[in-house]
Amino acid sequence: MAHIHDKIDFAVGALIVHDGRVCLVHHRELDCWLIPGGHVELNEDTDEALFREIEEETGLTPNDLEILAEHPDVPQDETFPSKVLFAPRWMNIHPINAHHRHLVFEYVLKSKNDNLRLAGGEHHEIRWFSLDELRDPKYQIPREIRWYAEEAIRIAV
Repeated sequence: MAHIHDKIDFAVGALIVHDGRVCLVHHRELDCWLIPGGHVELNEDTDEALFREIEEETGLTPNDLEILAEHPDVPQDETFPSKVLFAPRWMNIHPINAHHRHLVFEYVLKSKNDNLRLAGGEHHEIRWFSLDELRDPKYQIPREIRWYAEEAIRIAV
C-alpha cells in the first residue's frame, strides 16, 4: 500500500511464534527478511490492521492465533463508548526514506499451527525460523529484526 500520510505512517508488525520458531517474510523489493505487517489504513484501528496484515501475508486467521498482549476488560458505558485495543509489546519509529518514517506497533502472537501460505506479491518467501537459523549469517537477517524475533520466541515459550 502507498504511504497515507506525508511524514509518518502508522504500521503494525506481527511476531508470530509456533513451536519455538518465528515467522519471517522475505521482502521482494528490500531483499531482506522482515516481520510480517504493514500500514494501518485510514479506516482501521491497530487490531484490525494487525489481523488483516497477518492474513494477507501469512494466510493465518484470528482463529489460528493467540495474541500475547494486554487487553483489559474495561467496563463500557453507553455515554462514552470505546473499544479497548491490544497493547503492543514494543513500538519503534524508523526512516523509510529521507522524508518519510513509519511508527510501528509490534505485537507477539502464538500460532496454533504452522500452516503458512505466501500471499500477495510483496514477498517471495515465508518461513519459520529457529533461534539457530535467526543467527545463521547465510540468511542475513537485520540485527534489529533478529532481536525482535529472538525476544518473541523467548516470550512465547
